[in-house]
Amino acid sequence: MRTAHRVETVRAAEAALMARLPEGALMQRAAAGLAAACCSLLGKGRVYGARVALLVGSGDNGGDALYAGARLARRGAGVTAVLLGDRAHEGGLAALRAAGGRIVDSAHDDPFEPLAAADLVLDGITGIGGRGGLRPDAVPVARAARGSDAVVVAVDLPSGIDADTGEVAGEALRADVTVTFGTYKPGLLVDPARSYTGALRLVDIGLGGELPGVADLEALQHQDVARLLPVPAAESDKYRRGVLGVVAGSARYPGAAVLAVQGALRGGAGAVRYVGPAADAVIAAHPETLVHPGPPDRAGRVQAWVVGPGLGDEPGVAEVLASDVPVLVDADGLRGLDPALVRARSAPTVLTPHAGEAAALLGATREEVEAGRLAAVRELAARFGATVLLKGSTTLVCGPGTEAGQAVGGAVRVNPTGTGWLATAGSGDVLSGLAGSLLAAGLRPVDAASCAAYLHGLAARRASGGGPVTAGEVAGALGGAWRDVTAGL
Repeated sequence: MRTAHRVETVRAAEAALMARLPEGALMQRAAAGLAAACCSLLGKGRVYGARVALLVGSGDNGGDALYAGARLARRGAGVTAVLLGDRAHEGGLAALRAAGGRIVDSAHDDPFEPLAAADLVLDGITGIGGRGGLRPDAVPVARAARGSDAVVVAVDLPSGIDADTGEVAGEALRADVTVTFGTYKPGLLVDPARSYTGALRLVDIGLGGELPGVADLEALQHQDVARLLPVPAAESDKYRRGVLGVVAGSARYPGAAVLAVQGALRGGAGAVRYVGPAADAVIAAHPETLVHPGPPDRAGRVQAWVVGPGLGDEPGVAEVLASDVPVLVDADGLRGLDPALVRARSAPTVLTPHAGEAAALLGATREEVEAGRLAAVRELAARFGATVLLKGSTTLVCGPGTEAGQAVGGAVRVNPTGTGWLATAGSGDVLSGLAGSLLAAGLRPVDAASCAAYLHGLAARRASGGGPVTAGEVAGALGGAWRDVTAGL
């Protein structure tokens, strides 16, 4: 599992570790890992004679860049440091000069000349405490670096992004590779900042023992999902595996019901009970479905409900929320949803909005939600007392105990799978059915939502193969994605 920690947590851990180490040892560890990453990017036998430009700000990231540059210079690289702050790390400057590196002060010299010929650029302009984008005087140099033919390597994080939130409030320098130290920072894993990081590399500098047990953000990997997914035993029947109720579809959107049911069946539900006006379409596509004319409380025994996909103005949301089993609310079910009604429930609730739906629930704009996804998902979870899966370029899952910008009841989870081709009609309906089936199987809401997002994204990759994909094809690939994840068990 990848874990990420906020700036104040990282700084406290670094301070505790530095108190036990010789002065400067932690920076040297970071610089050694950074230099090793740069050597691998330049390629075997290509460090000698390579041209490396360092963009150096006033903070410790500038010091990391200078010490890494000194190591590269000692291996025969031609290294030039472009100073962009009002000061620079003195020890790093001395080390670079001693190794034969060159210093260019952007206030007096031409800062663009080293970039024009560079094979690799190290971005050490700002550190993890930076806010509000790049300073105006650094913008032209950053643009020149990005416009060059060099590989741009960010030191700890791309300059201009917010390490805690993933927000980009101004201009930032887009990296090809980001080498981060000790632990991931939330902003490296959450859009819009994630799109600036390029490939991520983590350098171990010994912080592990100083970091808290609960991270602020975490990303599941194959083995984490495999441990959470339900496995039927020999004595299992459909009720032990979980029966999911689906209230979805309308005369205008019958396909939403079909896709939600398909996601549930492919997600391992022992049985699916469908309630709604699209029964004929559902039975035609999935004859194993148990259909009922309604209302939901008369449909029969279920372990969880999904309500909302393609529902239009059909009834059902209030009746389902009145039940005493877990409920997932999606799409049309989210319109005008009353936080008090959700908070009053005795059983868990999962909300699965996209950015537009989240904006309506928060009284914000879609642009505000997309710019501050982490804040939005936390606010929704706190306001509704529910687990929230916020869909989008970065899908986030937040439990109801995670609020006020920090992990109270657990980390926010960020989904690492998916493809841009997943932005297609009906894919969210498949996800709802899949997550609902995992709820019915007994998974905790945050586990059901995050495992569903993971499998959904993985299935989309399998079905897409790098090209367009339909929601039905994504649903059809869920079994293969499930097998991929559990193959190592």
